[in-house]
Amino acid sequence: MKLKFLIPLALFVILIVFLAIGLNRDPHEVPSPLINKPAPAFEISQLSEPKQSFSPESMKGQVWILNVWASWCVACREEHPVLVELAKSKAAPLIGLDYKDKREDALIMLARQGNPYLLSAFDADGRVGIDYGVYGVPETYVIDKAGMIRFKHIGPITMDILNQKIYPLISELAKS
Repeated sequence: MKLKFLIPLALFVILIVFLAIGLNRDPHEVPSPLINKPAPAFEISQLSEPKQSFSPESMKGQVWILNVWASWCVACREEHPVLVELAKSKAAPLIGLDYKDKREDALIMLARQGNPYLLSAFDADGRVGIDYGVYGVPETYVIDKAGMIRFKHIGPITMDILNQKIYPLISELAKS
């Protein structure tokens, strides 16, 4: 009789423990299966030059940053001044991936707010984003010289994240 009472109680305690662990995790640090794996290959048109394409293969040999963004994304607008600072620092090339957007809207946003990107690739249907495991925009990836993803951040980049995580990682990867 006591055993029938203890089993549901034990299951309830286990459930509470898992809930407590989950509530203490940072939602911006969702583990990515792509960390330390090759960045997915693609070749798509550039946002501002539709007749020219971009492929991550062209970035091999240098540490670079891929920022997934869209003109319709409120958090992307919040993050934009930080990306402008990142571009000014010239710490690493910043490539944009305009995700599920209208080309005209994206170009207008960059014209109004400034364009921090060396270039932006245009992922109108979101297929490249799917390959990168994009949960939502903005998302940012640091990719090493060999084309391996070394860091992923979900949500807007802040100056703290830039100074505490991204800049040190870029410096470390540039040495190797």
